[in-house]
Amino acid sequence: MSDDISDGTGLGDGPGVEEELLEEELRQAASLLDPVPPALLQSAVDAFALRDLEARVAGLTFDSLVDAIPVRGAAAAPRMLTFTAGEVTLDVELTEDGLIGQVLPPAPARIEVLTGPRPSTTATADDMGRFTAPVTPSGPFALRLHTTDETVMTEWLRA
Repeated sequence: MSDDISDGTGLGDGPGVEEELLEEELRQAASLLDPVPPALLQSAVDAFALRDLEARVAGLTFDSLVDAIPVRGAAAAPRMLTFTAGEVTLDVELTEDGLIGQVLPPAPARIEVLTGPRPSTTATADDMGRFTAPVTPSGPFALRLHTTDETVMTEWLRA
């Protein structure tokens, strides 16, 4: 019996480097030989978004990629987004350094930056509703806003 067995299962403390490499090779082979169909992937993303059924959905009311008028000669401006759910508005600016935003009407809140299967990043809005998050989404993302009264979830967008 090995000296590194600690839990009595005979499996040791966890996967070693060889097991992790094998697992990665198997994942790559599966993605090449049997990829997930796009419709199934979209269904999975949609189902993941529905896990907060009590949350109100904030619709996208402004996206600078679509709605803004381009200015000739201007440097690449940060992407501006506005989400609205009833009386709650969430203004967000996507920059190279992360997210900057404000909750209106101003109130303390907790904002989760959801980026698919990766762990979420949490930001805290101050009494004026302002917040920053040190993460810039690089793929699909959504925001979940928790106030003292309710939870608001934005629709999923691609950064």
